[in-house]
Amino acid sequence: MEIDKILSELTFKAVRSSGAGGQNVNKVSSKVVLTFDLKNSQALTDEEKLLVETKLSSRLTTDAVLILNCDEDRSQFRNKEIVIKRFLELIKNALHIAKERKPTKIPKSVIRKRIKDKKNISEVKKNRRKPDLN
Repeated sequence: MEIDKILSELTFKAVRSSGAGGQNVNKVSSKVVLTFDLKNSQALTDEEKLLVETKLSSRLTTDAVLILNCDEDRSQFRNKEIVIKRFLELIKNALHIAKERKPTKIPKSVIRKRIKDKKNISEVKKNRRKPDLN
């Protein structure tokens, strides 16, 4: 993954933030909308694209476009930094391949102990029964 190439493929749009904020909200476009076209990306290989598409399928549009918003700060520049950071973290996590888990083998001593305990409990229960006088 080449970060510089990916960052050059991002498109940004400044939009007016919604919600409370007084007069500033009505005249300043501080919200930043980031879009990343996954299918037409030159920065990712086909395998990486497939991996990102499967892991982020719920966040992609039908055209395989990822859209992220940020309106946390009053500054458009700060919002842009936040949304880029969020995007890179998202892509990094999507490209991470988890190691395959190997099931651990149960030690023989543990198996022996379990069987011994079972026999012990069986004996205790046998001793609780009424004696057979035949």
